[in-house]
Amino acid sequence: MEDWGQGRLWGGERFSEDDFEDPSDSLVVCEVDPELKEKLRKFRFRKETDNAAIIMKVDKDRQMVVLEEEFQVFEIRTTDDLTEAWLQEKLSFFR
Repeated sequence: MEDWGQGRLWGGERFSEDDFEDPSDSLVVCEVDPELKEKLRKFRFRKETDNAAIIMKVDKDRQMVVLEEEFQVFEIRTTDDLTEAWLQEKLSFFR
């Protein structure tokens, strides 16, 4: 193998250091929306015992993590009520 300074042969082609981008050069760090931070704090320490979910997304224009949706996911059910149709209806937001 040749030294990177002179180019490295790989798969029959010659490459130099300039052909490879440093991953840290293209890394974009997003801020978290302050309103979302507060909502997450309250969510984490909430007293309710029902199931809930917070869905977040990255707003590429603002380079910020923001709230997309918040769910009180399921009401209390018995195992007899857990039909396939009921689960599909309740879990459809994952599609």
